[in-house]
Amino acid sequence: MTGPDRVAVMTECKEQSLAGTIPFPEVVRRLREAGVERYHVDLTRDETTYYLPCGASHVFAAGAPREPVAGPFDAAAIEGAVRASQRGEIGYPEFLRRIMAAGCVGYFTQIAGRRVQYVGRSGDTHVEPFPSKA
Repeated sequence: MTGPDRVAVMTECKEQSLAGTIPFPEVVRRLREAGVERYHVDLTRDETTYYLPCGASHVFAAGAPREPVAGPFDAAAIEGAVRASQRGEIGYPEFLRRIMAAGCVGYFTQIAGRRVQYVGRSGDTHVEPFPSKA
């Protein structure tokens, strides 16, 4: 896949996620096929950075809700947002609102490692393995 094709896949995944028209397992599948190894969503800077195995990266505006991230990190609330998303009860924008309200300043999606690490201001973390169908 060429560089412009990869960037198109990243852009489509981001836009479709924000529109609520693509589930997380499909995002992971498309990004994996495009050669993306991992990505980081920085909710404080409103940026998503996609990383390739060769060391190249691409940064996009994340499109997160423009709300402040809450104070204390609440791993149980983050897990609840993940489960609600997995059940299809909430879309990506609401998912972002909920994890931000739970004190999450960003998360790392490790496609090869099949897990997501949610991070708080003080370095608190909550790790979620991918669902079996992702």
